[in-house]
Amino acid sequence: MTIAIGSDHAGFRYKEAIKQLLANLGHTVVDKGTDSETTVDYPRYIRPVAEAVAAAEVERGIVLGGSGNGEAMMANRIKGVRCALCWNEESARLGRMHNNANVISLGQRMMTEDKALNIVTIWLDTPFEGGRHQARIEQLDM
Repeated sequence: MTIAIGSDHAGFRYKEAIKQLLANLGHTVVDKGTDSETTVDYPRYIRPVAEAVAAAEVERGIVLGGSGNGEAMMANRIKGVRCALCWNEESARLGRMHNNANVISLGQRMMTEDKALNIVTIWLDTPFEGGRHQARIEQLDM
């Protein structure tokens, strides 16, 4: 799978760890930045991830920040993106199963690195259930 990833300064460390996890799992990673912990404005790095997902240039996206809130808000402004703010393994699982989340947002200040890696793994491995959820997904872009 090809996955775009982007973060601001507050998510940079976890972004780098997640990139390594994705590579180890055999995924292709497209890094949209940032490249350090120097303070930056998150829309500059999150919008390109969301746009790549919406344009089907990549299959999924991962965005990170301090809390993940602003990053999820930015990603969800792009039509066709369904970004789930994930704070634990269950939120990631349900984001895929029920919402077919094609992007997840994580907050580096909100969880341990191990938890973030587990969330990403679960999100990657969980299929969308479809069924009754599909009609709801279709209503998002009406």
